[in-house]
Amino acid sequence: MNDEERTMSRREMMRQSAATIAGGAVALGAAPVFAQDHSQMSGMQMKAMPKVQPTNPARGKVRLGKAASPGMPGHDYTPVIVPNGRTLPFRVVNGVKVFHLVAEVVKHEFAPGLVSECWGYNGDTPGPVIEAVQGERVRIYVTNHLPEPTTVHWHGIILPSGMDGVSGLSQAPIPVNATFKYEFVLPDHGTFMYHTHHDEMVQQGLGLMGMFVVHPRDPVRRPQRDFVLLSAEWLVRIGSSRPDPNEMVDFNVFTFNGKAYPATEPLQMQLGERVRIRFGNLSAMSHHPIHVHGLRWRVVATDGGDIAEAGQWPESTVLVPVGTTRTVEFMADNPGDWAVHCHMTHHVMNQMGHNGTNLIGVDAEKVDAAVGTLLPSYMTMGSAGMSGMSSMGMPSPKGSISMLGGAGPHGAIDMGGMFTVLKVREHLPKGGDPEWYVNPPGTVADEATADELKRDGVVVGAAVTTPMHKHSP
Repeated sequence: MNDEERTMSRREMMRQSAATIAGGAVALGAAPVFAQDHSQMSGMQMKAMPKVQPTNPARGKVRLGKAASPGMPGHDYTPVIVPNGRTLPFRVVNGVKVFHLVAEVVKHEFAPGLVSECWGYNGDTPGPVIEAVQGERVRIYVTNHLPEPTTVHWHGIILPSGMDGVSGLSQAPIPVNATFKYEFVLPDHGTFMYHTHHDEMVQQGLGLMGMFVVHPRDPVRRPQRDFVLLSAEWLVRIGSSRPDPNEMVDFNVFTFNGKAYPATEPLQMQLGERVRIRFGNLSAMSHHPIHVHGLRWRVVATDGGDIAEAGQWPESTVLVPVGTTRTVEFMADNPGDWAVHCHMTHHVMNQMGHNGTNLIGVDAEKVDAAVGTLLPSYMTMGSAGMSGMSSMGMPSPKGSISMLGGAGPHGAIDMGGMFTVLKVREHLPKGGDPEWYVNPPGTVADEATADELKRDGVVVGAAVTTPMHKHSP
């Protein structure tokens, strides 16, 4: 068997694994592992079950059917900041907050040069953030302008079963051009999400998702800045006009609030402010370890509720699994421009493929000479790594942002995807600071001088190579 025959793509492995699991399930069909015959338990002596505690103590006296008065932004809560996005407008009718979502086909720009036909809410993906206050009654109209039926599921929110939005189970799907009404009281505060629950592989894969923030009725503390970031992943093949929702392994566009760097807007704050960031993840398959540079935060909540202070933990990286939210808080106590990004290295690249040959370390001089006789402009890429390619300005096909990065204060930032910048300023101008941080003298890494090397006894010679360690048979 040759190397090519041994090679198996990740997709192939997943398919074969799925087939193996399916086969096992068929073999066990006569005796389901989790099934029990409860009819045989009727005569058994059962011990009393312990009293079940509320899943969210913050619920307090708020009940599913009884509503409190509507809270107003600025007065009852600090409105969230949505980089590259917005919140959904509302009106109050007879004490009820009324919202209107429109599911529709949208033209969406992931980054300069990459525009796709997606599905979204109210003109974009993700949809606008729904913002409310614990105890309120909300009434949300959903109009379907998609080419197929849909629903909306209110992810993580405790509500009546018939309002849960699961097509066929909770409700009938919303027909094309119809408008359905969802209405419920919000018993808990927290960071939640909303998304389709009809043909969800296709509809979520094309962008039908958004965030739902419920502020506490009587907050213990209010942050000066409250940010919302929703992560998602897409397969947008070069030259294609829309994402491929059938993909399950090789995604190539990774976004915060629908944007890939350099299109992501920075998170800006004043030195000394208390800051909250609400992370959500509605990617199809990938968890995202979100890392912050220059600061540490505390993980204070999940989509299941607040974490008691004794149970909170300090982190510089928070793992946000698929289908969850994580809320962090910190003091902005270190001025500068700080990276915030997913630490999966492929998630901070733009439209990177996985099928190319690894050329790192290859001497391509002979190849360049041979091919150059036919294609004078030919150049083998990647033999010395990929650094610098984002700033080369090479022409690319329509619908391609491969190797797209951004311009930084010290050269090109050769990152993309799920990457943004957190700006902490001693004096933040109204409207934000469009400039890069100016580091104090002596606080920027630069090339060592000969005198510095001599002073510290550092000898710089030829490149050091480490001999391979050979194991005896």
